[in-house]
Amino acid sequence: MAKKASKSKNDRSSSTSVTSAKNPSTASNHQMALRVKSSEKMKKTAEESVVSEREKRPKSKSRPKSKLKKKTKIDAKMPKKPPTAFFYFLEDFRKDFQEQNPDIKSMRDIGKACGEKWKTMTYEEKVKYYDIATGKRAEFDRAMAEYIKRKWRR
Repeated sequence: MAKKASKSKNDRSSSTSVTSAKNPSTASNHQMALRVKSSEKMKKTAEESVVSEREKRPKSKSRPKSKLKKKTKIDAKMPKKPPTAFFYFLEDFRKDFQEQNPDIKSMRDIGKACGEKWKTMTYEEKVKYYDIATGKRAEFDRAMAEYIKRKWRR
C-alpha cells in the first residue's frame, strides 16, 4: 500500500502540471501577474532614484528667484505718462453720472456704467477725448526729450 500512496502523491503532482499545461490561460495569468508586480517594483525604484538624484544635485546659485523683484530707482524729476483718452472720458462721465444718480456711490457700479457707455460710443463722440490725449502725449514727449538731455549732460 505504501507504493500506492506514493503513486497517488506522484499522480497529484503530475496532474497539477498537466492541468497547467492543458489550461494555458491559468499559466499565462500567473505570468501576467508576475509581470505586473515587476513593473510596479520598477516604477517604485525609478521614483526613488529620481528623488535621491534631486537630493544629491547641488542647487544652482546663479538662478534668480522669481519671487524677488528687482527694485528700480524712480527719478522724481522724470515726467509722468499722461492718461489715455478713456481716462479723460472717465473724468467727465463720473461728474455727469453722479449728478444724475446721487444714490449710487459705489466705484464699481460707476466704473461698469462708464465702460458700457464707452463701448457704445461712436468714434465721432470719442474724438474729443482722443484729441486731448494726443495733445497731452505730445507735451509728455517734449518733456521726456528735455529730461533725457539733462540726464546725459551730467
